[in-house]
Amino acid sequence: MAPTKPTETTVAEVLAELADLADPKIRVVNEKHGDDHDVNLTRLRAVAKRLKTQQDLARELWESGDTSARLLALLICRPKAFARDELDAMLRDARTPKVHDWLVNYVVKKNPHAEELRVTWFDDPDPEVAGAGWELTADRVVKKPAGLDLPGLLDIIEARMKDAPEPLQWAMNTCLARIGIEHPEYRARAIEIGERLKVLEDYPTAPGCTSPFAPVWITEMVRRRGEK
Repeated sequence: MAPTKPTETTVAEVLAELADLADPKIRVVNEKHGDDHDVNLTRLRAVAKRLKTQQDLARELWESGDTSARLLALLICRPKAFARDELDAMLRDARTPKVHDWLVNYVVKKNPHAEELRVTWFDDPDPEVAGAGWELTADRVVKKPAGLDLPGLLDIIEARMKDAPEPLQWAMNTCLARIGIEHPEYRARAIEIGERLKVLEDYPTAPGCTSPFAPVWITEMVRRRGEK
């Protein structure tokens, strides 16, 4: 007798499982941050671990438009399997901060088109798309700075960050901090820009956590490294 093939999991089955895991209390908390998923992320990751990598299923879950399903899709997909235009369309349709964050960090950064998308998104008129371009730029400042115009990036941050929409402002601020942390020759200027613009200076920070205010962030990370 031929071995029985494993039963493929359908989108309907996964959506039904996510519906069973939905918790209205979680959604209420997430909505305060602009998100609308209602499944505990630990449970969502457990579902992803069981399903393992399934690119076709991931694409179908994304197309469902459900936020929890999209987060699950980003956990079970093959990041390198997406085409450039596919990722561009996905980002523009991401809608919520958590989906945006996971898409950029779990998928785009691992995709061979990441650098092309970074350049494409960097000056996009949509602040959330531009924010993704700056997130990728901040990542490159740390991992592969060769070829980047760091003084030019500081010029742009100095001119635009103060009045940038929130998602773009956060990403630019991250890039400012990363330049100051990773590149000592630009550290003083990065701190000076942060002190003058005062972006996120009053952002509430929990005890034991580092403030996102760039001068504090830079100084603390440098201190931890034992640098001057």
